[in-house]
Amino acid sequence: MFAVHLMAFYFTKLKEDQIKKVDRFLYHMRLSNETLLDIMARFQAEMQKGLGKDTNPTASVKMLPTFVRAIPDGSENGEFLSLDLGGSKFRVLKVQVSEEGKRNVQMESQFYPTPNEIIRGNGTELFEYVADCLADFMKTKELMQKKLPLGLTFSFPCKQTKLEEGILLSWTKKFKARGVQGTDVVSSLTNAMKRHQDLDVDILALVNDTVGTMMTCAYDDPYCEVGVIIGTGTNACYMEDMSNIDLVEGDEGRMCVNTEWGAFGDDGALEDIRTEFDRELDLGSLNPGKQLFEKMISGLYLGELVRLILLKMAKAGLLFGGEKSSALHIKGKIETRHVAAMERYKEGLANTREILTDLGLEPSDADCIAVQHVCTIVSFRSANLCAAALAAILTRLRENKKLVRLRTTVGVDGTLYKIHPQYPKRLHKVVRKLVPNCDVRFLLSESGSTKGAAMVTAVASRLQAQRKQIDKVLALFRLTQEQLVGIRNKMRVEFEYGLKKDTHPLATVKMLPTYVCGMPDGTEKGKFLALDLGGTNFRVLLVKIRSGRRSVRMYNKIFAIPLEIMQGTGEELFDHIVQCITDFLDYMGLKGAQLPLGFTFSFPCRQASIDKGTLIEWTKGFKATDCEGEDVVDMLREAIKRRNEFDLDIVAVVNDTVGTMMTCGYEDSNCEVGLIAGTGSNMCYMEEMRNIELVEGDEGKMCINTEWGGFGDNGCLDDIHTQYDKEVDEGSLNPGKQRYEKMTSGMYLGEIVRQILIDLTKQGLLFRGQISERLQTRGIFETKFLSQIESDRLALLQVRRILQQLGLDSTCEDSIVVKEVCGAVSRRAAQLYGAGLAAIVEKRREDQGLEHMRITVGVDGTLYKLHPHFSRILRETVKELAPQCDVMFMLSEDGSGKGAALITAVAKRLQQTQREH
Repeated sequence: MFAVHLMAFYFTKLKEDQIKKVDRFLYHMRLSNETLLDIMARFQAEMQKGLGKDTNPTASVKMLPTFVRAIPDGSENGEFLSLDLGGSKFRVLKVQVSEEGKRNVQMESQFYPTPNEIIRGNGTELFEYVADCLADFMKTKELMQKKLPLGLTFSFPCKQTKLEEGILLSWTKKFKARGVQGTDVVSSLTNAMKRHQDLDVDILALVNDTVGTMMTCAYDDPYCEVGVIIGTGTNACYMEDMSNIDLVEGDEGRMCVNTEWGAFGDDGALEDIRTEFDRELDLGSLNPGKQLFEKMISGLYLGELVRLILLKMAKAGLLFGGEKSSALHIKGKIETRHVAAMERYKEGLANTREILTDLGLEPSDADCIAVQHVCTIVSFRSANLCAAALAAILTRLRENKKLVRLRTTVGVDGTLYKIHPQYPKRLHKVVRKLVPNCDVRFLLSESGSTKGAAMVTAVASRLQAQRKQIDKVLALFRLTQEQLVGIRNKMRVEFEYGLKKDTHPLATVKMLPTYVCGMPDGTEKGKFLALDLGGTNFRVLLVKIRSGRRSVRMYNKIFAIPLEIMQGTGEELFDHIVQCITDFLDYMGLKGAQLPLGFTFSFPCRQASIDKGTLIEWTKGFKATDCEGEDVVDMLREAIKRRNEFDLDIVAVVNDTVGTMMTCGYEDSNCEVGLIAGTGSNMCYMEEMRNIELVEGDEGKMCINTEWGGFGDNGCLDDIHTQYDKEVDEGSLNPGKQRYEKMTSGMYLGEIVRQILIDLTKQGLLFRGQISERLQTRGIFETKFLSQIESDRLALLQVRRILQQLGLDSTCEDSIVVKEVCGAVSRRAAQLYGAGLAAIVEKRREDQGLEHMRITVGVDGTLYKLHPHFSRILRETVKELAPQCDVMFMLSEDGSGKGAALITAVAKRLQQTQREH
């Protein structure tokens, strides 16, 4: 046993000694984090240089526009041919993309050799050889009778002015065919194909293998916007904003840029990290002084770097007892596959011994350990350099999108990445270390570049679908009179459920008692502080009410609530609110004032009294932790205590809907309903106490906050719930909840439109079937755009301008369809509002035993105020569904904030009355 331990100790010590020896010899190849960050910054500068019109001629990183403007969206279908020329083998592929966006691809392919005499001979012969191989493939697969579109993957730097054209800038890897540089390779191949009269092929796209890789992965993962090749050669491409690409006209949308990063450092930018071995390798290459970054990274060169290092170490007596075999002197004798085999986890040392023995060497254990470590350093440096450049691209993507955190996918292909056992893990780890603010998924491309060329071709040749498909989609949003009556009746049933003790727990419309038992009577007076929290903006108001004259003066300040606060902790949220109050009191010179405060809190709360409100659940994008189930008034009091600068008398917590009703009730004593049609959707009304089983007492009335946004959460609206509503719901912060709100409110209408536009685009019915990157961004189609697009005064040209702001390059026909979609979505929302409101006014009429009733509805919210047709359709629907009710609509001015102050004033008045009695 002791002997075993002794052996293990000896081997460990030996390993440590050998590793230290190699580390000392190759210390220049070990790159620190600081160095990698520096390389990353240098690469960013080179990218910028390559994108600029004036600086591009002298840039080593050429940043070539590819004219690929969109990634696949899943609606592509058909049969395509693809060619892949650029590696040690040439490949022809037939790609069948299935219909109906099922993202299903079937492929048949054939490899053909690329003999040295062809790739280093005459350019005409090269393209004739490619055409011969294509003809052979089509005969074999019985495709000669078909006219097929073709995509050509051409893995060399090309300058493109359109998708189906590419001027070769320079050969790389082992290619050296004469007479091709400076010519259009698509024309050369087209001419070569003319020799085969039975060949009917249309070349629609020329793509780089890197672009092909990105396109293949993007077909499976729409987040993929970067392609990287780490194989015989190395390169990367990514989707760049058109506004940053000086070399191409136009500012809208995005385009894939082929970086050609292999040439990074050709201008001397990497001299400080290049070693003597890099210089020796470069001098012996086919293209000295060029592709210097590639020569430190790619599979064509890693084995040779290892050979040069081993030879030098042997000459220095550090390996093989100073002996060198003749094989070790031969260029190319160690290949990258050998490096990969030597680095294998368990069998690596045995593989190392075998490979060295085959080279005519007699390695000791110590030699094998040292050689294995040389391979590790060389391949690790490759992964590090790749990671630094990739991190620069990811940072650029994040900055272009103005995101704090980027979620993206990188499509990867290449033999080095695939066969080297440690390479992917090392690359991923370093990338994540260099860009901690990017969530990166790495997706291995299956048959990447060739399939990718077919995908580019498929996108380019997507056919337009027929008008009836658009009508079919719009018909889903048209509600019949019968359906509207059904919705009104279902809403009425839900009201009853919510008011009753037994059924309340199961009710989707919660009918929450607010403990607001009186309306303003004109005797209210005094100074009140009001807070209004319900969206991304928070308001603090000072409200001065004069008695008897129904005169209210207000002073307010608006504060932003950042996303990190909305979705942080409850303590952070309330501390932020108190900070805003402090700023306002300072601004108004009221620092020490003792003021009664009303808190408008526009989220579902269960109240046990007017100054207690337990948050049921967050809505409208708020997600602050440790708040649900807690009393928000207590949380506010605690935050004020923590601040320890002032004290406030929190008299009432109210919903914005209740605030709206109170504001209008101050002007019109007939107002008994409050309606919010804005970012959120809600309604409140004055209910007879005898109908409210949740609260003791039968006398008088109390305001009920319906929280009707949850209507339909039990499935009762499933018959009108479309696939687009489902998409919006599933992508929201609270899937399965607030169904009615998600079909009616400003926060979601634009998102429904966006989902429809995406679907129509996927069907090839809009925007030439190309989904702009911005259209894929949740929330980009704001409801304000619906209001603008639906304005009767707006010409189609102006509609197109709005769409262009959204990165949507539309034709006049597209603009007409978009306007129709917006109209269908907003009309349905207004009708649904009308059905819900008809249910409540009918209930009030019946409860009072009236044949005919006049009632005023106080309304607030941007949708009602700003949309050109919403209010009219809402009023018409109520009239149709509640014909015995004469409903007046009164627009609330400064509704919720002023309302909170009025409720506080009414509550103070009622407290005073109780004390006097």
